[in-house]
Amino acid sequence: MKTVAELTDLFRAQGLRVTPQRQAIFGLLQSNGEHPTVESLYDEVRGDLPTISLKTVYETVHELEELGEVSVLDVGTGSVRVDPNVEVQHHHMVCTVCGMVRDVPWVDVPTLPTTYRKEFRPEAVEVIFRGICERCSKTTTEE
Repeated sequence: MKTVAELTDLFRAQGLRVTPQRQAIFGLLQSNGEHPTVESLYDEVRGDLPTISLKTVYETVHELEELGEVSVLDVGTGSVRVDPNVEVQHHHMVCTVCGMVRDVPWVDVPTLPTTYRKEFRPEAVEVIFRGICERCSKTTTEE
């Protein structure tokens, strides 16, 4: 993901407003491998900038998505997640206990059988590995 300064320049070049709130969101997403929810971004920014609205966070994330700077994921955890790692093709793993989401290196997925290719042309493939993370696994075995 681009730096805060690069994203600021990009937003201005696109005619989008740049505010301290948006720059704070840029900063939280930079090098963030946690795949934060929009709500967690909101909570974190609100600590320093209490006047920010949840709507501002959603709008900023969606504008970043439209510019190709983040991906917005629905991995079935109840909240959309923001993935700032758009430079490297990858999949995701999701802990079914705590909801943790992490990147997984790209693995080749078999091609769609010929019978389906006639009626459907895939444009993207999303693979989500579901299971129990190490932290949750230790917790359940200790009980």
